[in-house]
Amino acid sequence: MKFSQEIRKEADAIWQASFDHPFVRGIAEGTLPLECFRHYLLNDAYYLSQFARVQALGAAKANDLFTSGRMAVHVQGTYNAELALHEKFAKQLGITDEEREAFTPAPTSYAYTSHLIRAAYTGHIGDVIAAILPCYWLYYEIGERLQGFTPKEPIYREWIAAYGGEWFRELVQEQIDRLDEIAGKVSAEDRDRMKRHFMISSRYELMFWEMAYTLETWPV
Repeated sequence: MKFSQEIRKEADAIWQASFDHPFVRGIAEGTLPLECFRHYLLNDAYYLSQFARVQALGAAKANDLFTSGRMAVHVQGTYNAELALHEKFAKQLGITDEEREAFTPAPTSYAYTSHLIRAAYTGHIGDVIAAILPCYWLYYEIGERLQGFTPKEPIYREWIAAYGGEWFRELVQEQIDRLDEIAGKVSAEDRDRMKRHFMISSRYELMFWEMAYTLETWPV
């Protein structure tokens, strides 16, 4: 069994909870209140800004020029594709530049990105890929599962289409293959640490839906 298959199997119950979460189901059925998606969007914009930094750290920590170049391409993809989609949704939801500048990320989005940055700074390229992979891979699987759904809300239809496309599948598969290649060259201790990063990120993905669904904010 490949390393990616092993950790995906171990995380299956967590991922199933994401598939079944009322936030994800609400997008598919078109029943999710837009205020929840708005909260998600503001936090996800913050998340992606930090995610891109972690991808860039992966480029810096890569042992070969090809991997550095590809990780840099992924940074550009985060900005050009995902944040561009966010810009469109923000306009549709009436999110102003002033609101974004004054926005404070919710506890879960702050904690999740802190986990990613810690994994990247203290580890090697394998730690970076293992920590960020659930974001890629889970979204692709959700996009695939929701392809048959046509919610009335246009924003939800476009969100579904964005993560189930061929372009995104190729990015996901590239990172899965890269993780398996790295896992084959490092120690058992390294692989155990990489698995922990993957599992923690998988749990944070589930918590991110809950954060958005409950409109999570700081208690004081």
